[in-house]
Amino acid sequence: MTILLVAALIAGACTWVVYRLVSVRISASKPVSTTQVVAAAKDIPLGAVLTTADLTTMTVAGTPPKGAILKQEDAVGRGVITQISQGEPILDSQLAGLGSGGGLAPTIPQGMRACAVRVDEVVGVAGFVIPGMRVDVLVSGNPPGEGASQGVVTETILQNIQVLSAGTDIQRDAEGKPQQVQVVNLLVTPDQAQLLSLASNSLKIQLVLRNPLDTQVTKVPATAMSNLFGSQAPPATHERAARGPAKPAAKPYSIVVMNGNKTTDEKFASPEGQH
Repeated sequence: MTILLVAALIAGACTWVVYRLVSVRISASKPVSTTQVVAAAKDIPLGAVLTTADLTTMTVAGTPPKGAILKQEDAVGRGVITQISQGEPILDSQLAGLGSGGGLAPTIPQGMRACAVRVDEVVGVAGFVIPGMRVDVLVSGNPPGEGASQGVVTETILQNIQVLSAGTDIQRDAEGKPQQVQVVNLLVTPDQAQLLSLASNSLKIQLVLRNPLDTQVTKVPATAMSNLFGSQAPPATHERAARGPAKPAAKPYSIVVMNGNKTTDEKFASPEGQH
């Protein structure tokens, strides 16, 4: 019985080893499915319209990426709504609809607007405002009406706004000479576009970079020039509160003066604290 048991164990071990070796050879000889997909032949910028010179094909082993384009004719003539790197498979979600054209328009979602804001090089954070960044919009100027006494006031009017594009535009100054102006296109709602248009007429606009992961919108009070130097006078109500309640007016007092048979009544103002 012992000999039979040992023989059965040895036979089972040999069977398992043979099975594993045969399985490895079968899986190695099994062909892997491949798919030809359309890829970028070079770096394609945002807003470009694809041509056959921009496209190539590449072989993808296994399952192709979701939304991959299999035929070049399905991509030619469509605008690019996100930057595509050389050798990267082109996905349908990276392209605008057929007939939408190129440029900035296809990148604007439904219900949103692209508003151009003119900024100088310093306000443009020395070129670090690039598509996809998130910024806050600050305006500075002299408020109308009673607020004019505060001097220049800076206020945050928009927060967590996406930058669609950034570049330069050629405009003419007051003398008619051409000059380069930094232009940044922001993705805003129609109401926000009206605020930016109103602010760009007479106020200075500044963009402030923020972390793209920081999406919290906080309430930021406006800051006046007088606050920087501590010269802003407190409201009159605060002064009265600090002094305490107003003291009642002093009551006058009278003195009867008798000069011979003549009597007169003289009135005098009472000194504070006396009667």
